[in-house]
Amino acid sequence: MIPWLSIELDFPPVSSALTEPTGPNGLLAAGGDLSPPRLLAAYTQGIFPWYSPGEPILWWSPDPRMVLFPGEVKLSRSLAKTLRNAAYNIRFDTAFSATISACAQKPRSGQSGTWISAEMMTAYEKLHQLGYAHSVETWVDGELVGGLYGIAIGRVFYGESMFSHVRDTSKIAFAHLCAYLKQQEFGIIDCQMETTHLTSLGAHLIARNDFVAKLVALTQSGPAPGPWPAMAIDGYFKEAR
Repeated sequence: MIPWLSIELDFPPVSSALTEPTGPNGLLAAGGDLSPPRLLAAYTQGIFPWYSPGEPILWWSPDPRMVLFPGEVKLSRSLAKTLRNAAYNIRFDTAFSATISACAQKPRSGQSGTWISAEMMTAYEKLHQLGYAHSVETWVDGELVGGLYGIAIGRVFYGESMFSHVRDTSKIAFAHLCAYLKQQEFGIIDCQMETTHLTSLGAHLIARNDFVAKLVALTQSGPAPGPWPAMAIDGYFKEAR
């Protein structure tokens, strides 16, 4: 059995999360709410919500953890060429609602629906208004065609989801995110779960204890919450030709 959260913001220690074969890897607790204080408390401890509509809120902290260091992003030759030559624009925080909505609507292999419910979207909209949640958007001819969103606390970026309406446009957004985070001296990107897509971009697994130890230091320093400069990184890779 896993603990049921009360009105208090306290979470059980992540070391108590279930592991195979006793249960799903990383399942820690259930219940509670998606209020900004609870979500921020969760993320700073290496915990995130993930559940299907109709289920109670489930909280996770898997071991090992998928992460990427901003300076270690891998760009394939074809993606590097696209970054240099494609007619796109990168924007931050100009279409957060549209970005999270597109992520929710994107079909996922092996999934019949989305975990990004209306309740989740409302919760992350509130974090966006408070300056913690951010969108990285790829625009072509004035149309939003790809992007991602996540949470920034201190010098940690917690990636949540990405989408592409046009090939490679989520990867373009991710490459620019890494460039910006490296410039701003962020220490780590939390990718949560292992996927082949993230592995191809340079993410890898580390022990949860190591991940949590990094959070202790990195979430205590860094830029204050607030919107990111909308056009600050547009052209980084184009200018490298």
